[in-house]
Amino acid sequence: MGEAAVAAHNVFVYGSLLSDDVVRVLLNRVPPSSAALLNHFRRFSIKGRVYPAILPVQNRDVSGRVLIGISDPELYILDEFEDVEYQRTRVEVSLLEWKQVHKESFIKMTMGFMEELELPESKPIGATYESFYQQDDAEK
Repeated sequence: MGEAAVAAHNVFVYGSLLSDDVVRVLLNRVPPSSAALLNHFRRFSIKGRVYPAILPVQNRDVSGRVLIGISDPELYILDEFEDVEYQRTRVEVSLLEWKQVHKESFIKMTMGFMEELELPESKPIGATYESFYQQDDAEK
């Protein structure tokens, strides 16, 4: 195999790709991953869309996870899975230990996401994240 075929990428995900089931359908495997925090970005819900967007905002964070060891063909699949407005960007993230405080909020957010997946008639997924982060802000 050529070098390109075995190139490995670490990919930060924050929406539907947080779900192992979604990743498994796309890649036919669940790659190793780590909880991660993207600093100085904020998650926004998009009107009329079920997925959230992230935009640079100082002193805000987006929790997600990093999929580790993604091949070039797998990266292509992940890119194609995203909407036309999606743009892959190189970012620096902080990897989190699961034992840290963030585990609880990450699990809470993921559970909210999965509940939304099971209730298609309910509000858009982005709204779940938005309400989660608004609550989060209120607690600080």
